[in-house]
Amino acid sequence: MPETRLTSLRNAFLTGLLLVAPLVVTIWALRVIIGIVGGSITPLFSPYLPRVLQQLPAIIWDIIATVIALGLVTLLGYVSRLFLGRIIGAAAERFIQNIPGVGGFYNSVKQFIETFGAKDRAQFSKVVLVQFPRAGSYTIGFVTNMGRGEPHHHLDQEHWAVFVPTCPSPVNGFFMYLPRAEIIELEMSVGDGMKTVISCGAVMPTWPDPASARTALGQRRT
Repeated sequence: MPETRLTSLRNAFLTGLLLVAPLVVTIWALRVIIGIVGGSITPLFSPYLPRVLQQLPAIIWDIIATVIALGLVTLLGYVSRLFLGRIIGAAAERFIQNIPGVGGFYNSVKQFIETFGAKDRAQFSKVVLVQFPRAGSYTIGFVTNMGRGEPHHHLDQEHWAVFVPTCPSPVNGFFMYLPRAEIIELEMSVGDGMKTVISCGAVMPTWPDPASARTALGQRRT
């Protein structure tokens, strides 16, 4: 059935919206960051600037202040790697953790960053498909451990530790020991797997090897 003019216009609009939306969100996020960071710092030094410089648009000084603030944060990160920096950082971390209510939130954020950050991304060794939340429905999971421990001694077959994140925010999820025979290994990278989860399946990494797909399918059937 050929699409009508109204349908064609609607599809064109949706396609354009998908192309423009990321750019709009990026610009909006930058303006918010500049407004919060630069807008808070600029009033502290702008009265001391020469009158000629004070006449420049406020957005320029907000951008400059934001760049300087980000540079100082980066410098602080380098300093924290030094011995003295690590001592100060550890003391500050203990102070924050002892604050009621704040300490628990801080530990949760820190654990999330360490788990999903590039430093410890190797904790997720594979992207897999598992049947969840019921048999016959599949979702993406991440293998966290294929070794054997005390739980495995109570199981009658090989099991892998799998983390199934929730979407669109992967902060929470479900941890399970699943039978190896019920786990389907995927070739996509951990990064691509996380993109798929965060986008609720809207972002699907390309898989440019149909021959491999047919071979893998034939192996599963046999």
